[in-house]
Amino acid sequence: MCYDLDSRPPIEPIAGGAHDGESITLQSEDGARFMAYLARPVQSTGAGMLILPDVRGLHPFFEELALRFAERGVAALAIDYFCRTAGVGQRGDAFEYKPHADAIRWATLQADIRAGVAHLRSIEPRPRSIFTTGFCVGGRISSMSATLGLGLAGVIPFYGWPATPSRDIPIPVEVADQIECAVLAFYGGADQGIPPEAREAYDRALEAAGVEHESVVFPDAPHSFFDRKADQFAEASADAWDRTLAFIRNHTAGVPIAGA
Repeated sequence: MCYDLDSRPPIEPIAGGAHDGESITLQSEDGARFMAYLARPVQSTGAGMLILPDVRGLHPFFEELALRFAERGVAALAIDYFCRTAGVGQRGDAFEYKPHADAIRWATLQADIRAGVAHLRSIEPRPRSIFTTGFCVGGRISSMSATLGLGLAGVIPFYGWPATPSRDIPIPVEVADQIECAVLAFYGGADQGIPPEAREAYDRALEAAGVEHESVVFPDAPHSFFDRKADQFAEASADAWDRTLAFIRNHTAGVPIAGA
């Protein structure tokens, strides 16, 4: 597991920066209905963000993260993976996520990602540039979303396994030549599940493929350091958030690069 039920994004809210978020139900490309959470900005920067959760699926951490993006002018949609096995109803704290996480398949994840991106592109004002971000297994899925021909502007995986097998999801390092956009990857240097050789293998594969990329490693941070509860890693979290916003700004069509 990546985040606990009481985990929340380590980002201060901005009053009045977002319309209230709303829970919605979307239809995937294969006809399945899935839960999502949409947050719209009061004043759009032209960017849209698809948020890909960890193995627990859509829970309050990711809904709150969507609001934090919207407060910064980024329309944000967080989606759930488990509709085909767990349905679309609300889930309590006792929800046993593991069987549902084990049941996810890349074919249906692709269908859900496509539907999520399509929905983001349909809202008004329509975002000019779409990004994805994800955490843990969602980080891996974020990297893989860049291989789907969706015209993404960038992907931002947080501690997504880049080089080891994981469920039915392809290994990013093996398909780096299919990645179509810039990659900003965050890792904890103390994350034993993602050793330096795995990070370095992904960097080499992206370099060989000519993909614009940056890997940021916070030396003492563990897996899932980006958490309000992990106050000892507050500086790492703040830096990751600042870099995320700068990456979005610099890769959003029609938005000048800061300092240019």
